[in-house]
Amino acid sequence: MSTPVIWSVAGTDSGGGAGLAADQRAADAFGVHLCTVVAGITAQSTTEVTHIEATPPPVLEAQLDTLLADMPPRVIKTGLLASADNVRVLVRLIDRLRERAPLALVVDPVLHASTGAALANAELRAAYCELLIPRATVITPNQGEAVALLGGRCPEGVAAQASALKAMGAQAVVITGGDAALVTPHTSLSLDWIDTPQAQGWLYLPHEDIAHNHGTGCTFASSLAAALALGWCVADATVLAKMAATHALRHARAVGRGVGPVMARAGFGTDPTLLPHLSLSAAVPDAWERPSQPARTPGVYAIVDSAERVAAVLQPPSTVDTIQLRMKRPVGLPDTNWQASLRDAVARSRRAAEGRGVSLVINDHWREALAAGAQALHLGQEDLMALTPDDLATLQAARAQGVALGLSSHSLWELCRAAALAPDLIACGPVWPTTTKDMPWTPQGLDNLAWWAHMAPAPVVGIGGILEPGQLQAVAAAGAAGGCVVRGLGDDPVTTLPAWLAAWERGRNGASAPDLPALPHPTLAADVA
Repeated sequence: MSTPVIWSVAGTDSGGGAGLAADQRAADAFGVHLCTVVAGITAQSTTEVTHIEATPPPVLEAQLDTLLADMPPRVIKTGLLASADNVRVLVRLIDRLRERAPLALVVDPVLHASTGAALANAELRAAYCELLIPRATVITPNQGEAVALLGGRCPEGVAAQASALKAMGAQAVVITGGDAALVTPHTSLSLDWIDTPQAQGWLYLPHEDIAHNHGTGCTFASSLAAALALGWCVADATVLAKMAATHALRHARAVGRGVGPVMARAGFGTDPTLLPHLSLSAAVPDAWERPSQPARTPGVYAIVDSAERVAAVLQPPSTVDTIQLRMKRPVGLPDTNWQASLRDAVARSRRAAEGRGVSLVINDHWREALAAGAQALHLGQEDLMALTPDDLATLQAARAQGVALGLSSHSLWELCRAAALAPDLIACGPVWPTTTKDMPWTPQGLDNLAWWAHMAPAPVVGIGGILEPGQLQAVAAAGAAGGCVVRGLGDDPVTTLPAWLAAWERGRNGASAPDLPALPHPTLAADVA
């Protein structure tokens, strides 16, 4: 695969902190090739900006045309554009490119320097709103910039401001907290609001108390552009940008007498402390949830669809440590009949599992499961997002009483959303192609499973397409705490289970895990205009 090419159309920083200097470091951290297109020249240091000179439009156009003939981009990222005329030159080029091939556009609306110097006049702000934002795949203003772009139409609240910016034509909006704490009482968290086609919510990490933060916004936007160029959808690209920018902040450099620059570098993708959380709603997170301490490791994780199958799996001499009851509601069955049937199945399964000392997990139907005394639940992402605040409070109260919770994940943003609830287990799937259910995700493979197991704040189980014992052995070798077996149990689990249990032990005790990738691979197609 050739190295992805991205263009940054932005300004220089003579102090080496922000602008194209920061963009270059971010691109290098992701391993993409950056073409630096100078739209403006600044005279600045760590303490002040003394001069801004817009690149003459013919000179900007010459740079763009020369690159177009040889190095067309997958993504264009904009920073300081310096003049409305330069915006007009750029959008003509974007329209020409999009006639040939898909092109993502990341707009970082640089309106002020971190020193407070104004970098855009009213004409330039209007050009952003009328020409650039309607073409944007994603825009990344801080809150001050969002307010300035919306002007007199600016609503109250960050979520409403993001919606208003989307109404101007942007496909996605990320309002970053780089200029100040977005919500004053919650300064212990670094909060960004994301509004993307895949997910909405607060993306957050513990606040980094670091004085040197020059170039953070440029690093975030360029990291997002690099992730898009590598094939990630916007929500997942935003997760990687958050990780890379926070990593750069941790490696900030003190130079000069003022605020020093952040330093993007490789290595952010394998640091579990950089995995952010994603909120379930617009409610502002008030704490960083710590990981749960699981009572047991799932191992061979059997999934069945009836109490009768639970009993079959639990027949001696061999048995599993964990079994999930995943019942589907028959079409047309009345509510009262379905609830009674489910409660009966849970009760019978629970008695059978407790008799063998096996952990029983109930999938999805959490209300009925709790009513029947279930001690472990598993929710998919759709069920998770369907929870009301009252539902979530009920679940958390049950967890405080010892009920375990597992959550599914198929992408980076779903992993972050699961992590926000500090679950006892996180499922990573599909590891291989599966026909058990229709889904848009491409297979995770063993490389992503190994990354999930390393990065997730809870034990990880692999699920999807595990049809042969050799596959389960590979799942165990990848570092997973469990592997889900569904169809592989066959008609008579008593005869099939010994091979599955032996494969799991070989994987745990045998060959070393696959190499941990610097970054996982995308599992959902990127969205580009």
